[in-house]
Order: sequence, then C-alpha cells, then structure tokens
Amino acid sequence: MARDGSRDEHEARPGHYLLLSETEVVPVSDDDDSRLHQLGYKQELRRGLTAIGSFSVTFSIISILTGLNTMYGNGLRYGGPMTMIYGFPVVGLLSLAVGLSMAEICSAYPTSGGLYFWNAKLCGNQWGPLASWLTGWFNIVGQWAVTTSVDFSLAQLISVIILLSTGGKNGGGYEASKYVIMCFHGGILLLHAIINSLPISVLSFFGQIAAAWNLLGVVVLMILIPSVAKQKASAEFVFTHFNTDNGEGIDSKAYIFVLGLLMSQYTLTGYDASAHMTEETKNADTNGPRGIISSIAISIIFGWGYLIGISFAVTNIPYLLSTDNDAGGYAIAEVFYLAFKDRYGSGVGGIVCLGIVAIAIFFCGMSSITSNSRMAYAFSRDGAMPFSSLWHKVNKQEVPINAVWLSAVAAFCMALTSLGSYVAFEAMVSIATIGLYIAYALPIFFRVTLARKSFVPGPFNLGRFGVLVGWVAVLWVATISILFSLPVAYPITKETLNYTPVAVGGLLILTISTWIFSARHWFTGPIKNLDDSN
Repeated sequence: MARDGSRDEHEARPGHYLLLSETEVVPVSDDDDSRLHQLGYKQELRRGLTAIGSFSVTFSIISILTGLNTMYGNGLRYGGPMTMIYGFPVVGLLSLAVGLSMAEICSAYPTSGGLYFWNAKLCGNQWGPLASWLTGWFNIVGQWAVTTSVDFSLAQLISVIILLSTGGKNGGGYEASKYVIMCFHGGILLLHAIINSLPISVLSFFGQIAAAWNLLGVVVLMILIPSVAKQKASAEFVFTHFNTDNGEGIDSKAYIFVLGLLMSQYTLTGYDASAHMTEETKNADTNGPRGIISSIAISIIFGWGYLIGISFAVTNIPYLLSTDNDAGGYAIAEVFYLAFKDRYGSGVGGIVCLGIVAIAIFFCGMSSITSNSRMAYAFSRDGAMPFSSLWHKVNKQEVPINAVWLSAVAAFCMALTSLGSYVAFEAMVSIATIGLYIAYALPIFFRVTLARKSFVPGPFNLGRFGVLVGWVAVLWVATISILFSLPVAYPITKETLNYTPVAVGGLLILTISTWIFSARHWFTGPIKNLDDSN
C-alpha cells in the first residue's frame, strides 16, 4: 500500500500476482478470501450471503414501512401531501448519489469495517488513523441510534395497537405508560439479540422473508387503505395541497417544506449494511455494491407509490395530528383505523393493517442489529473500542456473538433517555439520521479530494462520473446537516429547541477529545490479523 493510501503497482487484484519480495512471487486466487487477505484480514465469518441475501438485509433495514409510517405525522405536519409526494423522490435521488459513491468504494475495499476502513485506505498513513477513528465512532453510534429509534418506534406502535384494540383514547382504551413502553422496547431488543445469535444462513433466510414482507406489505396497504376509505381525498388535494397549519408557529412555505423532508431522509438510511456484511457475502466486491444500490432504488420506487396511495385516504390533517383522536395523535394509525371504522363500523381491519407495519418494523430492527454487530466486530478487531478483545470474538457458528449483545444493550441504554425527557430522546435519536450521514459522507469526501488520483476502483465503479457523483453526495449531506438542525417550532424554548446540533456536536467533541488525549497515542487504524498460517 502506498503511503498516500493507494495501492502501489505491486499490490494485486484477484487473478494477478502479489510481489512479496524482489525474488518471490505468489499467485493470488480469484476468491473472496484472497481479497480479504490482501486487505490484511483472515476469514473468520462464514460467507453465506448471496446477492439476494445482501440486498434483503439492507432493504429490510431501510424498510419503507418503518420509516414512512413512523414519520408520517411529521410529513403531514410540515407541508403534508406536497412535501411528501414531491420531496420523497428528490431526497431519494440525492440519497442514491450517496449510495452510488459508497458502492464504488465498497467494491474497492470489501470488509466488515466498511466506512472507517475505507477512510484509513483513502487517507494514507498521515491522516488515515484520525479519519478512521472519527468515521468509525460516528458510524457505530449512528447505527446504535438507528436500532434505538426503530425498536422504540415498534414499542410505541404496539402501545397504540393495544390502545385501539381496547376502545381507543375516546373509548376508555388502555394507554401504556412510558415505563411499559420501555419494557416493550427491552423485550423487542431481547428477541432481536436471540435471533442474531443464529448462524448467518438463518439470518439470510429471515432477511429474505423481511424483504418480501416489506414489498408485499407496501403493495397491499397502498391499494387496500384508500380503497376501503369511505372519504377519499381528491387528486388535486394529493398532488397540490400544502399544509401550513402545523401549530408550530412556522409560516414560511420553504421552511416548512425543508422540515418535512426529514421523513424521507430518515427512511432512506441504513444502506451501509451491505458494506458491513461483505465478509459474509459471496463475490463481495460486486454483490456488496449491488446490495447498496438496489435497496435504495427499489425503496424509492415503492416508497413513492406508497405515499401516493396512502395520501388518498387523508382528508382531515388537523384531526389526524390531534392527540385527542382515538390513536392519541399517531397519524398513520388513525388513518388506518378510520378507513375501516367509517366503512364497516369497526376499526379492526385497520388494527390488522397496523400489525403488518409492526412486523415490518420488527424485521427492520432485527436486520439493524445484524449490521450493528458486524460494525462493532470489525471496529473492535482493530482495537478501537473499550474491551475490544471481547467484542470481536466469534462463536462456533462464526457469529460475532458478543458484538450482537453489545449492540442490543447499547440500543436499550440510549432509549433510557426517554424516561427523563422525550426531548432528550429525540436528540439522541437525531444521530440516527445526521450522524450516520456524516459517516457516509466522510469517505466519499476523501475519495474526491485526497484520493482523487490515487483511488483504484474495484469491479463496480462509476468511471469518469465518480468524482462528480461524489461531490453531489458530499454537498447533499452538508446541506441536510444544516437544514435538519434548524428549529422546528417557534418561539424557541427548552421544550421546542431542536437538539440535533447539540447531540451531533457533542458526539463530535467527545470523539475529537478522546483522539487528542488518548487514541492518537495508540490507535493506528485497521490492524492486520493474519498469522503465519494465513
């Protein structure tokens, strides 16, 4: 490896030769293990994922039914149908630019470390350790925040399903306390940790079921809900209505539109999973990138169709957002419930439809733990985490078992902030979007700057468009990092303040501080773990 992070002329690609000395040349085979050895690691995880498996894990983490349904109220509040219908494809295409750039780098460096490993290679010996440290911590904390938000959202949805099943808020239904919701959250995480302790072949099977469930669920709900709804919105309302009645003291349409984009951006996250699963993926330098790109592209298409379909069942936005409705202000639940109640006199059908969403969210959290654990495994393998030797151990089934349970415990602890204040919890979870996208953007930024001339692409590459697409991705992440840090309500008080910059800034300060005072003395970036037998 050259000092600037590029491969020197003697470093082989599969099918070439690796020069060990001036007189010794060893043939390099064309398989994944050989490529991993070239990058400095021995094969410890079982390669059981195909292209379909890689796609399935990532697609179930993006999970259209998870992101769009849990954030649907946010979309209605800030702009309504117009923000969602026109904002989602815009955000989708720009997110695809991020994914394309990540896929190109993933093809060159197919390891479980993903983003932080890429930075070490792209930045070279001088800046690699710092870039790797910063990206690694933003990535792992961002992933834990994603798991926290997903499983806590499922806990909240379960409480709403119970509320509606027992009569609704206006019919004496059971309203779960924050402590009960926290218990639901813990139970969900426990199940996810148990499932993720199984072999990768089993997880791949579950992942494919999850992907199929998401696709079929989207198609069924986008057709069924507006078909059942007795009162339907007009096409004019769906495609032209812009809701400014948000109750948050914001009148500027441009400002409202920007805030409404958070629903779309939150949905389209987590696609780094295919990168973190590459050491368990066959033909990783092509199937890993395919998993990233295909999961985003399909999510854009089906997600847009879902938003259009569901919006035809929306007629009274203020009532859907009111905490006095039967679902207690959970917008999408009220949409489903009213559609069946108005038509049949009972909202049972709507509750069943919420069950479809709940199962999709469960699968999303399951796959999220899978991705988290592989990142923790790789990061600790390079000595970057406290008690690293514990977290990168694998069991007889070649599963990083300790990293699985660490990820579940971390997600539970992050959710404990909700017991004190939902404002604090929302600040913690904001890292799931902004923090994770910053981790996405850093290697792309280094690829188009420091490594612009030295980067050697893998089988999947963007050719001459790589730098252009990379700059689009970097600028988009910089833009949303600012936009989603803006106040979401006026006047600004401690209850209405957007704590996103506080949470993300706090993570940045903590990461930089630990580097200056400690890590710079011992963390040198990815560490080769090959022994003489390898």
